[in-house]
Amino acid sequence: MILAVEELEFLYRNRKILHEIAFSIEEGEVVAILGPNGVGKTTLLKCLNRILHPKGGAVHLDGNNLFDLGTMEIARLIGYVPQRVETGRLTAFDAVLLGRRPHIKWDITEKDLRIVDSVFRLLSMEKLRLSYIDEMSGGELQKVAIARSLVQEPKVLLLDEPTSSLDLRNQVEILAIIRQIVLEHGIAAVMTMHDLNQALRYADRFILLKGGKVHAHGGAEVITPQVIEEVYGLPVVIGEIAGMRCVVPESPEVALVNNL
Repeated sequence: MILAVEELEFLYRNRKILHEIAFSIEEGEVVAILGPNGVGKTTLLKCLNRILHPKGGAVHLDGNNLFDLGTMEIARLIGYVPQRVETGRLTAFDAVLLGRRPHIKWDITEKDLRIVDSVFRLLSMEKLRLSYIDEMSGGELQKVAIARSLVQEPKVLLLDEPTSSLDLRNQVEILAIIRQIVLEHGIAAVMTMHDLNQALRYADRFILLKGGKVHAHGGAEVITPQVIEEVYGLPVVIGEIAGMRCVVPESPEVALVNNL
C-alpha cells in the first residue's frame, strides 16, 4: 500500500465538502475519481497533497503521515498536475527543471539535468526543449506539466482532469503515457475525470463521489448502470465495443425531462 486515506473531512465556510473519505492505493495502480460537478473531486485531490488542509482524518503516504511533513518533503513524494497550467515566458526545459526544486540544495547538479533529459525522452518531448510554454498547444503544455511533476521523482501522481481541454488524440496519448509511467516506475496515479469511458479504459480502480462521500469504490465491477444512475442521476447502458466496456446514456432527453 502506497497511499492510505482515513476518514478525511474538509469544511469550507463551515459547510462540509468531504465526509469521512477513506480508501487506499497500491503501487502500479491508476485510480480515477469520478462524479458530477461540485461533489468535491478537486477538493479531495488538493487535500491529498495538503494544498488544502482537511478538518479531520489522515493521509499516510509510503508509511509517513502527510500532515507531519513539510512542504518540500511532500513535494518530493507527490507530483501534482492542476487542471489549469500557468504559463509564462519560460522554455519547456526551464519549466520542467523547476520540478527539481524540492531536491536542489545549493545549485543545479548534473543529476538534476540528467533526470530532466530522461523525462524529455520518456515523453518524446525533445523537440520542445527550447519552445516557450506560452506559445504551446494544450497537449504540449499538458506534457510539460506532467514532465515537471515526474522530475520530482514522486511516489504518487495527482492529476486534476488531465485531458479536460484536449482533443481525442491528445487525450489518448496523455492517458497512455500516464499508465505507462505508473507501470514502469512502480508509482501510483490518482486522476479526477469526467469521461467514464476513458476512465474504464485507463484506470484500474474507481472512486465515485456523491454528496462529498464515497458512494462506491473498487475495480470495474463497481461501474454498473445502477451505480452510475445513483451518482449522476442518468440511466445508462453498459456494453462492449472492440473488447472494451463502454457507457452509453439511455434516452438522456427523456430522463432529464422526467427529473425536472
